[in-house]
Amino acid sequence: MNESTDKTARVAKKSSRKPGAKKANVSMARQAALKALMQVFNGRSLSAVQGRVIDQLDDTRDRGLANEIVNGVLRWRWQLEAYTSMLMEKKLRAKDIDVQLVLWLAIYELKECRSPDYAIINDAVELVRMSDGKKTGKKWASGLVNAVLRRFVREKEVLITSIRDGQAIYSHPRWLLEKIKADWPEDWQKILTENNQRPAFWLRVNQAHYDAEQYQKLLAKHDIESFISVLPGTEHALKLIGGVDVRTLPSFEDGAVSVQDIGAQLAATLLDVVAGNRVLDLCAAPGGKTCHLLERYPTIERLVAVELEEKRMLRVRENLQRLKLESRAELVVADAREYMPWWNGETFDRILIDAPCTASGVIRRHPDIKTLRRETDVAALVNLQAEILLSAWQMLAPEGELLYVTCSVFKDENEKQIQNFLSQNTDAVELVIEADWGRLCCHGRQLFPGEHDADGFYYCRLKKVQ
Repeated sequence: MNESTDKTARVAKKSSRKPGAKKANVSMARQAALKALMQVFNGRSLSAVQGRVIDQLDDTRDRGLANEIVNGVLRWRWQLEAYTSMLMEKKLRAKDIDVQLVLWLAIYELKECRSPDYAIINDAVELVRMSDGKKTGKKWASGLVNAVLRRFVREKEVLITSIRDGQAIYSHPRWLLEKIKADWPEDWQKILTENNQRPAFWLRVNQAHYDAEQYQKLLAKHDIESFISVLPGTEHALKLIGGVDVRTLPSFEDGAVSVQDIGAQLAATLLDVVAGNRVLDLCAAPGGKTCHLLERYPTIERLVAVELEEKRMLRVRENLQRLKLESRAELVVADAREYMPWWNGETFDRILIDAPCTASGVIRRHPDIKTLRRETDVAALVNLQAEILLSAWQMLAPEGELLYVTCSVFKDENEKQIQNFLSQNTDAVELVIEADWGRLCCHGRQLFPGEHDADGFYYCRLKKVQ
């Protein structure tokens, strides 16, 4: 074939490609994972992104893989960042966060998942060329991604053993690591390690339908393995072995069972409601504790649940309706700090404050907290908690009891918050929580993440004396 004919053949071959034809089929799970991570790094919570991105995938396996990748990257971000730093001569620019995320999600898969290396690398290379299925101007990154990932595969064992910095080992932002270390000098390593574990799947059995043993037998008939809690005060809790779509649980739609961490289930026990009590639940969304109080104490005279946002109150209402409890609760959309516009002046015998907090105790369940939370958030939340506490105290009856709860491990939000409150309110006394779980603090009790397979919670009981 002469040169002219050869050139013509090449032109014909090139022109035979259909415009816009895809070069490769990129895994839908990996596309969804990248999209979800981009949204989290733009400031949205993973729980908000979950339903809009990952849950929309049709294939169960794709949803599973996307969830694994997203949670894995958010959990191990600082370790993944250490790997890429060792593999690249210079950092990527801030505007190339999408390329950085592709590297992280691919390295996480290469290290932790069973997918073939070639499939992970090929998809990563294609992902940096794509944005919602369209080409971007980042073709330059495909070669970089390919080279970095192939080098990681070759040097993986050396890289893993090269990690020395505590921030990378425990994969926490520096400020968070140092704050936990300062608050808990004897327990910080355990807390950080537990933060990186997968959370347990706990159920709360509705005692109006079954006890824990009865529902455990019902689960067994559906080939779902479970264990009954041994943590005192959580006798209606079951831990599932393995994941399951909650909608498929026996009698779930009939209100027989709810999903709630075992640590959160302690709240209803510790509030210690008696017959005829009027109960106030502040900062009630999503309603797990509200519903548990009504399940556990059927003789409550009146329960008022307060939540700031209508959208979040909708979750409370939905949970109450599924459990057939809506007639027993009064729902108020209001600011817990500004009680006068909605309060009728009738005091409450028991008040539960599930206080807004940094959520530093539930990181293993919500690993995006490590990326989204800022050190400057702590002081603002401490001030907010103090205002809510003071407002709630005005509505508490003499001899009434208040339970202050956070899902935090920071002392500023917990025992120091209570110490400040007690110093300023002489009609407040602490009721010491006697228990064999957690750590007795100077005020209140701290349940650490992972203890009894629970998330991290702080509890303190207060009584109003005359």
